Amino acid sequence: MDDEKNGLHVTPKLLSGIPAGDAPKGTPTAHAARVRGVVHEGCRPFHLSMAFILESRQPITSPCRLEKEPTMILASSRLLLAPWTERDLAPFAALNADPDVMRYFPKTMTEEESNALVDRLRGMWADHGYGFSAVRRREDDAFIGMVGIQKVLNPAYPFAPAVEVGWRLAKAFWRHGYASEAARAALAHGFDVLGLDEIVAFTAVPNLPSQAVMKSLGMTRNPTDDFLHPLLAEDHPLRPHVLYRLKRDDFQR
Repeated sequence: MDDEKNGLHVTPKLLSGIPAGDAPKGTPTAHAARVRGVVHEGCRPFHLSMAFILESRQPITSPCRLEKEPTMILASSRLLLAPWTERDLAPFAALNADPDVMRYFPKTMTEEESNALVDRLRGMWADHGYGFSAVRRREDDAFIGMVGIQKVLNPAYPFAPAVEVGWRLAKAFWRHGYASEAARAALAHGFDVLGLDEIVAFTAVPNLPSQAVMKSLGMTRNPTDDFLHPLLAEDHPLRPHVLYRLKRDDFQR
């Protein structure tokens, strides 16, 4: 991937706001604010609205609003990673009900289970200030899936605590490079803004497509890190998992 073409360098210059055509419908335009120590008077930590227009290589921030969730947008050349909205629920439920999409997961999801997952994802944002985002294609505002970074805190995972990068896209949007493009934007935010030292990714051993994305991001696997998924039954065929890692200094911007 051409880093210059895809705008994956972040500079300290601030802009006055997001171009109107780049923000999802219903998203407030961001206003300039300082990035370091971003906790404004009267705001809780991590409740800062922040957006990175990576394509233009300009970070944009805005003062927080006293809401349950922060508003953060990441933009690559073709995609927007944005907060979850009600209109995302139906296409996300359809994605989670697709046997091909869920091939390397224990089972497909019902609509109720999918909606509950969105609630949990929103909760991660509220608790930690980042998480998996809804992803939309900029050219037509089509919902294509979810991508982002989130904390892994369950001590049953042998590599926890950690921050993982992950993705799940609707089948119609496979093989366009969207997963790696969106994940690269999320990694840039994790390393350059959140200051993370390492981000991991994991998947079932037979999930070669996801492993290919991990490799394209510069992530590497050490077989000694492979593990058995602690939440799956001992005889489950997807229980053996691989773990990939990426250090901040190794991230290709």
